[in-house]
Amino acid sequence: MYPSVKTVVPKDDYLLDISFSNGESGELDMKPYLDFGVFNRIKDYRSFEKVAVAFDTIEWEAGVDLDPEFVYDKCKKIR
Repeated sequence: MYPSVKTVVPKDDYLLDISFSNGESGELDMKPYLDFGVFNRIKDYRSFEKVAVAFDTIEWEAGVDLDPEFVYDKCKKIR
């Protein structure tokens, strides 16, 4: 089982600072995904900034969410 997302903070250049329930934290770069499917909805930076923790993962007001396993696996861990 993957750790759940505890906090998410949007940063410049479509980066997210994320902390997890296991004490780890990291940075997730969303730029590579913005041209695919529903991710177009958060390509506008004002929409991207409206991210929140929901049900152990992250979601945007625009109706986009991410699988918690994806978030954990793709997050560049910060020690």
